[in-house]
Amino acid sequence: MPIATINGVKLNYVQLDEGDAPAREDLVMVHGLATNMAFWYFRYGLQLAKRFRVTLYDLRGHGRSEMPASGYSPKFLAGDLAGLMDHLRIDRAHLMAHSFGGVVALSFACAQPERVRSLVLADSHFSAGREVQQREEWSFSRKVQPVLDRMQAGLSTSDPYFGPKLLTRVAEWQLHGREVPAELVELVRPLLGRTGKRTSAEWLALMNTTTAEAEMLSDDGLTLERLRGLHFPIVAMYGDHSPARLSGAELLEIWPHAEFRRVRDAGHFFPTLRPEEVLSACHRFWGGEFAAAPRRHRSGEVRRSYFRSDRIFRSDSGWHFTTRDENRFGPFSTREEAGKALDRFISALDS
Repeated sequence: MPIATINGVKLNYVQLDEGDAPAREDLVMVHGLATNMAFWYFRYGLQLAKRFRVTLYDLRGHGRSEMPASGYSPKFLAGDLAGLMDHLRIDRAHLMAHSFGGVVALSFACAQPERVRSLVLADSHFSAGREVQQREEWSFSRKVQPVLDRMQAGLSTSDPYFGPKLLTRVAEWQLHGREVPAELVELVRPLLGRTGKRTSAEWLALMNTTTAEAEMLSDDGLTLERLRGLHFPIVAMYGDHSPARLSGAELLEIWPHAEFRRVRDAGHFFPTLRPEEVLSACHRFWGGEFAAAPRRHRSGEVRRSYFRSDRIFRSDSGWHFTTRDENRFGPFSTREEAGKALDRFISALDS
């Protein structure tokens, strides 16, 4: 894969383009912490290359990119993104980012909003949203905290930087052969699987030999005032069981033009488990469906943004549909079966 030296650091990247149009729009995809470009490559990059010229890259300190001693704040990482786009002669691009990658993308967008065509934000936590976590309980913490206490992890789910600290603790467990409880799997998925031990070792090297921990766990500079100034099209997706959902609640208040999508029964790493659902939402977003759809509000509701989701959705147990009162029906073996059941349910109401 090609290497570009950006801001004195060697960054690993790849470009995918399966189209025959002479000038296709660019999509740049940014991964989160403890992962690399492979997070997007197989399930997303290859498919999206039919629509865009796709650029994937490893953040500094991740994957095959260089691991310098410093430069891991969102501001520096956003500078790397800008420099790579300059190197590849990308004037404007659609951005798609997960978790901390979203912080990087937002930092870039706040600095150079004219270079962003649109943004797909997947489960990103930012400093202003982390402050909410200190005031409101993350509902899934009632399941996770007892597990952490049993494992003597020394972590609190109320810590605004719980996510990165959990990655470090689980990476240590991995290298010492300790089993990771099932309740934590969805929160630390990159550290598990065939390459889990290697990824864990790389993450600990980043945390222990550079200033990354101090830089990443400090204020990211994304104030609500700066974020309020972003007016390009945005879709923000958040998992039901993710602590980042509290950041999403803050964004609801400042981005009236954005589309907010709820990923039912999903945790932080839902893009790896629910690619069909995410891709469907992305294509509908880029195709203008969300922008064209009228904003419906029930009688008596305050006219404001809120998290929406499709009435037919998939979870671990199969396909389901919900009513407007959030009653759930299923599971069904296919989407078609769930759709037919929903049609029968609506017909019964109308009869």
